[in-house]
Amino acid sequence: MPDAARSCPRPRCWGHAGHGHAPASFGRAFAIGIALNLGFVCIEATYGLISGSMALLADAGHNLSDVAGLLIAWGAATLARRRPSGRYTYGLRSSSILAALANAVLLLVAISVIAIEAIRRFAEPSPVAGTTVMIVAGIGILVNTATALLFMRGRKGDLNIRGAFLHMAADAAVSAGVVLADLAIVLTGRTWIDPVTSLVIVAVVAFGTWGLLRDSVNLSLQAAPSGLDPADIDAFLREQSGVTNVHDLHVWPLSTTETALTVHLLVPGGYPGDAFVAGLAQALEHRFAIHHATIQVETDAAVTCALEPSSVV
Repeated sequence: MPDAARSCPRPRCWGHAGHGHAPASFGRAFAIGIALNLGFVCIEATYGLISGSMALLADAGHNLSDVAGLLIAWGAATLARRRPSGRYTYGLRSSSILAALANAVLLLVAISVIAIEAIRRFAEPSPVAGTTVMIVAGIGILVNTATALLFMRGRKGDLNIRGAFLHMAADAAVSAGVVLADLAIVLTGRTWIDPVTSLVIVAVVAFGTWGLLRDSVNLSLQAAPSGLDPADIDAFLREQSGVTNVHDLHVWPLSTTETALTVHLLVPGGYPGDAFVAGLAQALEHRFAIHHATIQVETDAAVTCALEPSSVV
């Protein structure tokens, strides 16, 4: 970071430690999920044409958008594993953040369409789906649940994988709602059950999608990842032997799985050595899951760093 080095007239040393932690590969999960959903789209479209069911054809189009969501997430996961080169000195890791944001938007669009259709059905009740439609919806439950399970273990540690998981879980819920609502209507004759069920599903999916949207927007704006408080990191650094001041501390996401940090430490007693810097970087990784730490050590308290004021970035 040459600019920062020039801003502090006599920095003793730059210490840099990078720990490459590539995101876990879900390539096989994406391939299986896309194949399952494409096959299901073909089944829905075929039976929709045979039975003349617009509901099946519409749902086939909806599931095709889910395939697009999986492709976006898979593409980003693949790009995130590419090595840095040329202008992209951090590689393309941040593409996973953009994919999570795109999937959150796609989910919101999908549930908005479902909500609008549900509201319309209060005024214009639709006939109960036939046996064929219910059977196909049942297959949809199996396909979407199986696909969601492929991404279940990675949904908490990777926002991009969480987006793929929510897409499939939401579709499984919609398919289950179709089957249960139609059975209830057959038993009771109350057509309002269908739109009410749809709105309940929309509310549940919206709750999960809002969290995905919020987190992906925050990461896009380079906010510190959720659960990581810069104040805690600042306090930890001030506790280190010989450190009397900490400034220009920045923490931001490199991707949906990796975090970076830069910081200036004032150590008036003299440069503590490369082992201190390397050990501190390892401690930051162990305690705060910071994978890429860049630490600048300054030793002259009489020299004011231009980046020290909190108003300067």
